Amino acid sequence: MTYKAGVVGAAGFAGIELVRLLARHPEFELVAATSDALAGTPIAKAYPAFIGVTDLAFSTHEETDLAACDVAFLAVPHKAAMAVAGDLIAAGVTVIDLSADFRLKDPAVYEQWYAPHTAPELLAQAAFGLPELTGDELAAAAERRAAGEAVLVGCAGCYPTATSLAAAPAIRAGLVDAAAPVVADAVSGVTGAGKKATERTHFCFANENMEAYGVGTHRHTPEIEQILGLQGRLVFTPHLAPLNRGLLSTVTLPLALGAAPSTEELVALYRDFYAASPLVSVMDAGVQPRTASVAGTCRAQVGVAVHPAGLIVATGAIDNLGKGAAGQGVQCANIVFGLPETCGLEEIANPV
Repeated sequence: MTYKAGVVGAAGFAGIELVRLLARHPEFELVAATSDALAGTPIAKAYPAFIGVTDLAFSTHEETDLAACDVAFLAVPHKAAMAVAGDLIAAGVTVIDLSADFRLKDPAVYEQWYAPHTAPELLAQAAFGLPELTGDELAAAAERRAAGEAVLVGCAGCYPTATSLAAAPAIRAGLVDAAAPVVADAVSGVTGAGKKATERTHFCFANENMEAYGVGTHRHTPEIEQILGLQGRLVFTPHLAPLNRGLLSTVTLPLALGAAPSTEELVALYRDFYAASPLVSVMDAGVQPRTASVAGTCRAQVGVAVHPAGLIVATGAIDNLGKGAAGQGVQCANIVFGLPETCGLEEIANPV
């Protein structure tokens, strides 16, 4: 059975990556790609990579009949998704949201970091979309959808995905001091900032430059704290690097009193933790992840080592548009629709 899929906000970086994945997905048929700015423009004209792949043109949000879709992927700015998700679900359309609107469980926390939430009634029913760590929520959503209910998934953000995949096995194994700060330093490519150029992301400013931003104030902080149970203990600092795509997070975790694992034991623990996760690879002891090794895919690479200062240093590499956005959205949709979670997802990055 083929499911009809629409992408709202398809002209942006995450949106067009969704178009790329869905255009060749064996079970999802891309029938709508919206962009008010490019309405009427063939996708292949705006993005020539699609020449010979699709004849679909962008359409306006308002004029597109998304109610005819089985699933709608929302690649829109924060605060925009909650304005449309309720109507889509009421029309029987499953919603996979790539924004932050349905990630945080507490509307008060959302308001603190974003704005007042205008659809708080949907938060309780939204499944959190990080399959390796919240598979139970997605499995429950899949059961509800199979029973005829349209469901809502709020996909994890790019920084939270890489950081949480790196840190979760050690935290959940009880190896991390439950009272000490956890430090996450993460570096992202420029596409993570969206399609519209700014003084930070314009080529002339981003090229040959690295900088920290949002120090102590970045909006992904409460999301990471929610995933890892680190409320008030996370020191998260994002950095911008002159890459098109790619994200690397290095997480420093203080060992709990009495915990003294070796690096080899940690690698074994991590491999056991991710044994049922086909899109996560745990590196050998002494080997660290590379963003180039996951670019263009929905894969994640995770490395872990013991530091002699009584710390665990865990690293996670993803493609910020792949596992950090569009690929994760498709992975979640696969699960919700009862498909293999790797269906339609490229698993091998370009080797050079």
